[in-house]
Amino acid sequence: MVLELLDVVRTYRSHEAVRAVDGVSLGLSRGEWVALVGPSGCGKSTLLQLAGLLDRPDSGRVLLEGLDTTVTDEGTRTRLRRGRLATVFQFFHLLPTLSVRENVALPLHLNGLSVREARERVEALLGRLGLSERADHHPHQLSGGQMQRVAIARALVHRPALILADEPTGNLDSHTGEEVLDLLGRITREEGATLLMVTHDREAARRADRVLVMRDGRLVGSPA
Repeated sequence: MVLELLDVVRTYRSHEAVRAVDGVSLGLSRGEWVALVGPSGCGKSTLLQLAGLLDRPDSGRVLLEGLDTTVTDEGTRTRLRRGRLATVFQFFHLLPTLSVRENVALPLHLNGLSVREARERVEALLGRLGLSERADHHPHQLSGGQMQRVAIARALVHRPALILADEPTGNLDSHTGEEVLDLLGRITREEGATLLMVTHDREAARRADRVLVMRDGRLVGSPA
């Protein structure tokens, strides 16, 4: 398994305790595309943060490639986020002062890859994603679909084991969203990565190998 959540609980406390994630267990295999759907406030984003090692559960375990991340120190968790995880966001989160090429190369520089190897890997991936002619452009010069393709390239360039996609088509029109999903599915499978996608779009979810439904912090099965 690439990702395993074992009886994970995460509670937030304000006026009263709210279990955003309430005893969730799931496993994601290598190369699998899993969609997570459910109403707003059901705990999907919290679950994604736990899977992405941005938060720790109150109880239960989160295993990444067999490593129990709930007992690792923050330095190890940071290295895992940089090396084995990647996230594709709804609003792209590209750095506006960097070119397409520089945005995509950023994770490699953070991981200490040589300039030459980083350049070769970035150019090859931009070519596969049809972005070579946009390599020197900046985000404000791109369409929404192009920006999302750049975000996908940035997520994949360091060859992560697990990709987390948070409403990746939520800021795109339906046609562009279809193209982005085609691309995301094809490239992640070619790279042998596992994809966990949170979405409100049932049509987008149907593209996944498996669809899970979340409600009130719990997984309640597959959609009808």
